[in-house]
Amino acid sequence: MRVTTTDLQNAFGKYLALVAKEDIIVVKNGKSVAKLIHYTEPDFFIVHEEVKDYQLTKKISYEKYMALVNSSDQRYELIDGEVYLLASPSFSHQVIVNEIAGYFYNYFKEKPCRALTGPLDVKLFGVATKFEEDPNVIQPDVMVICDTEKVSADNKYEGIPTLIVEVLSPSTKGKDLATKLCLYMRSGVSEYWIIDPDKKNIIQYSFSQERDIESLKTIHDGETIRSIVFADLEIPLPEIFS
Repeated sequence: MRVTTTDLQNAFGKYLALVAKEDIIVVKNGKSVAKLIHYTEPDFFIVHEEVKDYQLTKKISYEKYMALVNSSDQRYELIDGEVYLLASPSFSHQVIVNEIAGYFYNYFKEKPCRALTGPLDVKLFGVATKFEEDPNVIQPDVMVICDTEKVSADNKYEGIPTLIVEVLSPSTKGKDLATKLCLYMRSGVSEYWIIDPDKKNIIQYSFSQERDIESLKTIHDGETIRSIVFADLEIPLPEIFS
């Protein structure tokens, strides 16, 4: 349908109703100047980590999240009903992850807990009684798990990491500093390190059994971070940022 700008202004509501059936071309001085089309609400809420301005759509169920994962080669996280498309990590990001992983490997060797690096799906459900009530799927950069019995027969981990480490990037700061902080705290994680490569510091949280912040400190370059949960686990920051 073609309508003039005057008609559109005078009967905008009518054309909003008609656009559900057909596109409307807006004409001014005999020339097409705009097109009014029907908008369909997307099925998925996907946040692209590399994009600063997020376009919000409706939230997604775990079933739809799994359908998306199974139909794609991309990596995703599901947090509070929102799907995050994970960007490829940078070289410096991976160097830091490998430094942390190396220290953790040596410390936890022949101990009951195990240190792992992403990508590995971790299923969390906050303060809910079961996963179906509050499904969240995350892929931490580094994690320490002490409940290895929660690894299922198909090699899926459905437990609660004792210690989680996330390395910030420009596209993940908001998620790591706020969204994941809240999720980890309410899910029963004991300790959380947030590594900032730009500032060369580490924000270290520990959480109480009541799932509240028990301690918070920032360790700066030149200092040493010492785990609150694991005795004698310590790393000089110059070794991480070298």
